Amino acid sequence: MSYGDPNNPYGQPPQQPPAQPGYGYPQQAPPSVPPQQGYGYPQQQPGYPGYSAYPGGNPMQQTMPGLLVTARVFLFIISAVQIIGALGYLYVAAIANDISDTADDFGSSAGSDFADVAAGVGIVVALILGGLAALSITLAVKFGSGGQGIRVTTIVYGALGCVAGLIFLFVGLDTGMASAVIFPLLWVVFGAIITAAPAVSSGTAWFARPRY
Repeated sequence: MSYGDPNNPYGQPPQQPPAQPGYGYPQQAPPSVPPQQGYGYPQQQPGYPGYSAYPGGNPMQQTMPGLLVTARVFLFIISAVQIIGALGYLYVAAIANDISDTADDFGSSAGSDFADVAAGVGIVVALILGGLAALSITLAVKFGSGGQGIRVTTIVYGALGCVAGLIFLFVGLDTGMASAVIFPLLWVVFGAIITAAPAVSSGTAWFARPRY
């Protein structure tokens, strides 16, 4: 028997041809071809520092615009002035109350009544200034996390501040005193910036940004 005989059971088995891939199985891509992303899947967008993509594809800036930062600082300054004013009126009310007590001791009903009215007005004004100071601080703090409600409230608040500043400015111009003009003028400038900051496009986009 020869080893080359195909019928020899002890001979070398015949060489088998290389196996072909079965029908229906994908061919293996050559190593040099990079894998392709599947059809129907979105391409990954490159990231940009300081920006975050959200459904819809519009990246939003994650830092507060400079005009809003300025308006925020002005709100804190205004709140400090309002707190000082509230404390001042409380002090005036306390003095008026002491005058009222002294007038009662001397039997002066007219003086006592006038002092009581002054004390009441001082307390009311102090409460109003205290409430406005709390609103100014709340708006300034909420600039970082607030939405459209904070934006609209800030615009209205700044506009009312502008109107009040203009009234005092006209009064100061009538007096002809420079000291009576400077403070209302600063108030008008502060109010204008506080009104404009959330109303411009950058401010609108900031308050409309998505929150996760």
